[in-house]
Amino acid sequence: MQKFSELQYQRPDIGALRSALTEDAARLGTAASFEETDDVLHAHDAALRAFSTMANLASIRNTIDTSDRFYEAEKDFFDTEVPKNTPYTLAYNKALLASPFRAEIDRKYGTQLLALTEREVRRLSPVLIESTIEENRLVREYQKLLASCRVQFAGETVNLSGLRRYQQVPDRAVRKAAAAAVSGFLSANADALDTLYDKLVALRNRMGQLMGYDDFTPLGYLRMGRTYEPADVARFRDQVATELVPVCTELHRRHAARIGVNALTIYDETFEFKTGNATPEGDLPFMVAAAQRMYRELSPETGEFFDFMVKYELMDLLTKPNKRVGGYCTSLPAWQAPFIFSNFNGTSADVDVFTHEAGHAFAGCCAGAVQPLLAYTSPTLEACEIHSMSMEFFTHPWMELFFGKNADKYRYSHLLESLTFIPYGVCVDEFQHIVYANPGLSPAERKEAWHALEAKYLPHRDYDGDAFMEAGGFWQKQQHVYARPFYYLDYALASMGAFEFFGKMQANRPSAWEDYLRLCRAGGSLPYRALLKLAHLSDPFEPGSVMRAVKAGVDTLLVTDDLALDR
Repeated sequence: MQKFSELQYQRPDIGALRSALTEDAARLGTAASFEETDDVLHAHDAALRAFSTMANLASIRNTIDTSDRFYEAEKDFFDTEVPKNTPYTLAYNKALLASPFRAEIDRKYGTQLLALTEREVRRLSPVLIESTIEENRLVREYQKLLASCRVQFAGETVNLSGLRRYQQVPDRAVRKAAAAAVSGFLSANADALDTLYDKLVALRNRMGQLMGYDDFTPLGYLRMGRTYEPADVARFRDQVATELVPVCTELHRRHAARIGVNALTIYDETFEFKTGNATPEGDLPFMVAAAQRMYRELSPETGEFFDFMVKYELMDLLTKPNKRVGGYCTSLPAWQAPFIFSNFNGTSADVDVFTHEAGHAFAGCCAGAVQPLLAYTSPTLEACEIHSMSMEFFTHPWMELFFGKNADKYRYSHLLESLTFIPYGVCVDEFQHIVYANPGLSPAERKEAWHALEAKYLPHRDYDGDAFMEAGGFWQKQQHVYARPFYYLDYALASMGAFEFFGKMQANRPSAWEDYLRLCRAGGSLPYRALLKLAHLSDPFEPGSVMRAVKAGVDTLLVTDDLALDR
């Protein structure tokens, strides 16, 4: 493999892919043995790996520089042409499901392959092609809008990612001004944001109806690959609201006392110590070197993984003009290589990238090394996020490498933020359920719904007179709401597994690590609940599961002398 900067991109021949899908479907129909069927499965897998690699390479380079016209055109190509593969993919999938060798397929690959195929058949239809193309266009328009943010602040031009750094400084007036700058950008673009979401909700509602549903939600769950129902999710949210929110409210009260304010405002929430938050002690080369040492010491597997990432420059980490906001991990399957994208801003969040996104990347490498098919290299997202969020906890012992004497500050902050995130995560999820159950809501009514949910899940939140935020506009900077409907609950569900791993580490770290490795290596070869059992994790939908899962984290936070950390 070459370094990422040297990788040659070539637009794949989509006509050849469609011909291959047609040929593979025909071969499945005439296969006289399982061996012939298996040959088709592997030919199909190889074609998907090659195609996905080029599609992902184009997407990565487009997000690194959204103004690059070449990769903008390539992303347009994939967003327009991939949905048109639907008839060919459906024909292949239906031929696979009709194979007389299903029992042999199950014996070799487990039942998950055909289960995934059945779900894909249920969520795909030629009637959705034009709507999917339009959905892709609208999502990219939203992402480009956020990436266009240019704010003059403290003598420099910053984007939304850059403003986060100023929301963590000791000077409260600067924090307030930074929060106001974020709100000001969203408010100035309110009409565009509302219009884009209006169009997305109406479009997705119509897509659900075209598939025979009352609204988008059932199709949304199919797109997420979920094997549980909205009623299960509602019970989970209820546990969070009734049992965890009061604990978080107490922790927010302690937070206010620790930084010396009567009550937290929105611009106080990410400032956690009077003496300043823990921040990394060096620049990007320092950070990469610290992460490399950390992963070499954590385990042989993680050391080999991160050395590979560094050798082939499989990370783009610094924030810069025209770069898409946020962070993600994706893959280049033909080279069995992950790729990490981020926007470093000089805060502890930069270290989180080396733990969270690297957790995704490590899991992908683990699964890719042992799983025979591309479909099995990644599970559904609520399981994927266990990989990433648990790695954040597994790396706690090495935080001195990044933060020096402030490592304990970081560990406390990270534990606090991980726990208090959960109510926000389910708040975003319930908001989306309300929106898609009521697609006719006006922009003002959607914001009223968000405002009411904040009172339920985030009762401490105070916008200190910011009119845009107090009207319910905070959610509009949450990219998942626009780009990946129903993808946010996954973080809250995964938090349960991550906190369970945190507790297991306290009791028996080697055993916890073995469970984690087993989970990573399994990839997507099992459904969500079966993966939980494999890793000896609890089902988060069971009564009482939430507080059992987070108990070790809550206990640690409540017994820690947080004021002592601030001296």
